[in-house]
Amino acid sequence: MVGQQRFRLSEVPLLNRDHVKIRDPDKVEHMLNELVAGGTEKLQVVTDFDYTITKQRLTNGEKILTSFGMFNECRSLPVSVLEESKKLFHKYRPIEIDPHMPMEDKVRYMIEWWTKTGDLLKGFPLPQEEIAEVAKRFKDGLRDGTPQMFYDLDQLGVPCLVFSAGLGDSVISVLRQPNVMYPNVKVISNFLQYNPDGTLNGLQDKMIHTFNKNETALKGTDYYDLVHDRDHVIVMGDSLGDAGMADGIPSSSHVLKIGFLFDHPEQNLPRYMDTFDIVLIDDQTMDVPRTIVEMVKNKSHK
Repeated sequence: MVGQQRFRLSEVPLLNRDHVKIRDPDKVEHMLNELVAGGTEKLQVVTDFDYTITKQRLTNGEKILTSFGMFNECRSLPVSVLEESKKLFHKYRPIEIDPHMPMEDKVRYMIEWWTKTGDLLKGFPLPQEEIAEVAKRFKDGLRDGTPQMFYDLDQLGVPCLVFSAGLGDSVISVLRQPNVMYPNVKVISNFLQYNPDGTLNGLQDKMIHTFNKNETALKGTDYYDLVHDRDHVIVMGDSLGDAGMADGIPSSSHVLKIGFLFDHPEQNLPRYMDTFDIVLIDDQTMDVPRTIVEMVKNKSHK
């Protein structure tokens, strides 16, 4: 515990801008002071990828593709696979975002979705270079300040877990564009599986979908051993389900949840404010997370 608060929210100009929404300022102020007091050796960052590390919109209006969307741009992908993928998306995406369906039903449908998707991705060649080529087209799709934040986390020795229910091959290809796949970065996602002859053989186990995307998926890994006693966590995501990505961290005492909101903010803001500690409306930068990391760094290195 911090015996005396070292700063107030009013002293952090960025957190007082109009687009920054905080339901419980006292809680956030207390948590920030705890993160700062704990220093970088207690800290880890857990972040979603699609529309969290990547922007939700470009200034020219171009839409940023999701990690699976980038994969769908690959030249070698058969038209029949593309068509079936779209059908699956239109069937299961409404279920994924349905606010009224019970969670156990959603999970069953998500498993169905990813299983059927994996079955589609079998029996044809698709070179990894094609994914890298598509990723190059979207190198400007990362939120402003993202490379600097990854660099800072690496320099500070702060582990960064990128959790994606999308396609890990695309995620890693995008992160390689600005060379931010540092040793402290771990990507947990769905990865393509290949046969010895180079043809696709679906997706690797274990399946990551929207509702099992949390640190329980890390158990038994080296990364879990690295972070399990880092109980000061900055969580970043763009969907309500992302707020649970730190679930499973043993005795996690301080989890600061940052939500990026773009779609229909007037309609969605109340639920986002109930779920995340800090909500950023149409903020296409990493300014707020970087500011918080900088605060922790400054106190740690005095």
